[in-house]
Amino acid sequence: MVTMNHLSVEDPDIGSPLLPEAVEVVTPTPVFHRQRVVKKTDSGDFFLSRTENLVFSLMLLIGCYSAILIPAYLPLHRVSSLSSDYQEPKDLVSLNRSASLLSNPCQPRWCLNRLKSLACSPALLDIPVFVQQGRLVPWELSPPLGLQGSEEHLALALASLPQPGLPPFLKREDHCRRCVVVGNGGILHGSHLGSHIDKYDIIIRMNNAPVPGFERDVGSHTTIRLMYPEGAPHSAHEYKKTTMVALVVFKSLDLDWLTSVVTKQPLSFWSKLWFWREVVDDVPLRPESFRILHPEIIHKTGQALQKYTLKQGNMVPTLGASAVVMALQLCDQVSLAGFGYDMQHPEARLHYYETIRMGAMKAQVVHDISAEKLFLRDLVAAGAVTDLTGAL
Repeated sequence: MVTMNHLSVEDPDIGSPLLPEAVEVVTPTPVFHRQRVVKKTDSGDFFLSRTENLVFSLMLLIGCYSAILIPAYLPLHRVSSLSSDYQEPKDLVSLNRSASLLSNPCQPRWCLNRLKSLACSPALLDIPVFVQQGRLVPWELSPPLGLQGSEEHLALALASLPQPGLPPFLKREDHCRRCVVVGNGGILHGSHLGSHIDKYDIIIRMNNAPVPGFERDVGSHTTIRLMYPEGAPHSAHEYKKTTMVALVVFKSLDLDWLTSVVTKQPLSFWSKLWFWREVVDDVPLRPESFRILHPEIIHKTGQALQKYTLKQGNMVPTLGASAVVMALQLCDQVSLAGFGYDMQHPEARLHYYETIRMGAMKAQVVHDISAEKLFLRDLVAAGAVTDLTGAL
């Protein structure tokens, strides 16, 4: 008898025995073949995994850098404005006060008649608003209280201005006018006063206080923006609905900057080094839209503040207080919005357009903000001005 399991047939091609079919199915793959396949497969998996890990790591790194760096380049006020899109008005009293004021007819010479009850009223009346050629300027004081030492710079700046004096639409005899001086105070955040502010005849703002993105709270139009070069807005969008820019002179170089932006001839690199921060080369307004604030506005405001301060010597008021005194010269009725530093609550928002807190004001030593608050309170108490936001 012949047993089939012991038979073998050689494959003519490779010279190795060809196993029976049943045995071939259950026989394991030779070790050397299996090891070779495994090595090949493991290597492929390893290199594919390393590529995926590298891509994932790069994406994670880019994401982390973006989360850290991109917000640093975004303006603080843009971030702040996005967070307030769905808030309700936080103070209906301010809205009602403003609505009531605007619903009544304008009262001619309202401010001037009520200023007479204040002891400092003589210093606040009949002050020239803008510097003109041929008009007396207090040369005995240096900027910002005067223009001593800046005569040549002033002459060049005035020569570049087509209309350096008071424009016709600001002359008091034309008609009764209402002014609103819009401060930068955090109390404006969420106020919803923007539509009311835009109804005033003259809207005054200071330095780089932003408008686009904050129209709901601060309005969209600007009649006069008081500023010095370092405080000029850098975005062209800030000037789109601006009628006039008035330069506040703190040094002779400020007048050179004004001449530069009016004539479109850039300042030298050396001149720019003397500004304490970067200044803009271009302000997208026509030459007739520029003015120079008369230093008597600053000087007289400082004199009025002497009654409220313990400091000796000439005081340098903030642009906000100076803007109020300027408004008293131009308007029959004056309202304030966004004024008043609440130093009793250092965690409160300092400005409406950023998240800096009130406690940061403790570091400044140039202005006497306590004296200014008392001064503005007296103006409100006398009825010379109206505090729309109620922080004074």
